[in-house]
Amino acid sequence: MAKHEIKVSWKDKLAFEAEVDGHKIMLDATEAVGGENKGPRPKPLMLAALAGCTGIDVVSILKKMRVEMEDFNVVVEGDLTDEHPKQYYKMNVIYEFKGKDLPLEKLKKAVSLSEERYCGVSALYRKAIELTSEIKIID
Repeated sequence: MAKHEIKVSWKDKLAFEAEVDGHKIMLDATEAVGGENKGPRPKPLMLAALAGCTGIDVVSILKKMRVEMEDFNVVVEGDLTDEHPKQYYKMNVIYEFKGKDLPLEKLKKAVSLSEERYCGVSALYRKAIELTSEIKIID
């Protein structure tokens, strides 16, 4: 079994630096709670992890299907609880495709394969929260 390890180092006040695959990411809190806004908050990175994971899958699958897009975005909306510990209880993934004569069935197939078979982030999140998705084609 593979194992990943991330070390996060405290820098000052509420700022931490993470090194992920050789890339440094600064994490921080807002000024309102004592941070200096030097980087994103940790929870929204959970949304980015899901968007990146499924996005990579979908692009890879569509390339194999020989589907050519002009542009592609993944938007993830996360709904947080009101009480502490504040946590996501629902995420909605919006797949935004742009291009001419895009084959909807192939787009649906690629999204389905990512969500149900390949994206480890969505597989983990699905165990804990409600995950929904939608496909939008922008002409």
